[in-house]
Amino acid sequence: MDNTSSSANATAVAAKKQLSSNFFKKGVTVAILSGMFYGLYTAFMTLGMANGVWADWYGVNNAALSAFVITYMLGALGSALNDTLSALWCIGIAAFKGKLGDYFRTLKTKPGRVMIFAALLGGPIASTAYVVALQMAGSIVIPITALCPAIGAIMARILFKQKLTPRMLLGIAICFSAALMIGSTSMSADAPPNLLLGICIAFICAFGWGLEGCIAGYGTSMIDYEIGITIRQSTSGLSNLLILVPILAMLAGNIGLAPSLVVQAVTSGPAIIWFVVSGFFAVFAYSLWYKGNSMCGAALGMACNGAYSFWGPFFCWLVLGVFAGMEGWALPPIAWVAAIVMAFGILIIAMNPLDLFRRKEA
Repeated sequence: MDNTSSSANATAVAAKKQLSSNFFKKGVTVAILSGMFYGLYTAFMTLGMANGVWADWYGVNNAALSAFVITYMLGALGSALNDTLSALWCIGIAAFKGKLGDYFRTLKTKPGRVMIFAALLGGPIASTAYVVALQMAGSIVIPITALCPAIGAIMARILFKQKLTPRMLLGIAICFSAALMIGSTSMSADAPPNLLLGICIAFICAFGWGLEGCIAGYGTSMIDYEIGITIRQSTSGLSNLLILVPILAMLAGNIGLAPSLVVQAVTSGPAIIWFVVSGFFAVFAYSLWYKGNSMCGAALGMACNGAYSFWGPFFCWLVLGVFAGMEGWALPPIAWVAAIVMAFGILIIAMNPLDLFRRKEA
């Protein structure tokens, strides 16, 4: 009887370990996919901003728009369109799954309000900075924006007194070393004129996303990840479209410019189709990140997602350089090396890499 019971317990324990291992591996896969989707959304959003009316706005002979509007307002508009269309995708998916009522109910709760606040940091500030940096310097800024986990770790120490271990400090140092490697490309003779400024703006994006991650961690731990991403994208898109773009139009001295540019952007067929695609990929870039975190832990999920420092430039080169035949999207070898070093640094921050082998042995 005892032998039978012991054998049954051993079988149950082995089955539980196998189930946990499979669940963990699936979580890692989901988190890695989120980084790949992030690269795809970046590439197709940039493709949209290179076609239709956007090609006219960014054209070398365009005298209708000021340098301020071209540099900053169009970046905010591109971010607004992507996040708004992404929000529509999220709402449609939530409605299809019968979660639309949960979405509206969650908006009234404390975790919902926390998500809204976090989205305001990551949307109008970080996402717009991301688009502006991309337009200025190209895909070379993507690994810089992937510093957000390192910056998030520092902000968590400052805001929430979370401990920074020697391993995490090493990972942060590796990440910033990789950023310096990327920054060194701005010193070459053939570097774009706005490359250094674009890299500086990318740091603003990394700071905003890092701070958003610190604050959103509380909200996403208490609500469905699909509801969380719907709140995030809705807040980001609408705040960009209804608040930031009009404010930038006022700063440009023409408040009427905002609705005019929005209408032109939305009705530009050759461009809006790519924004619809980028908005779709953005849904999974964020939602799979949330889901991966819940399955394999926030630390490892953050590291796997942070590999977009590689996937972003890769898909920009593939979609924009190879598929669309656009010049200027090939990266120097040092940038590819730095992207891989950055991904490794993020992994060091998130966890001890040796734990992966220990987990396998267990």
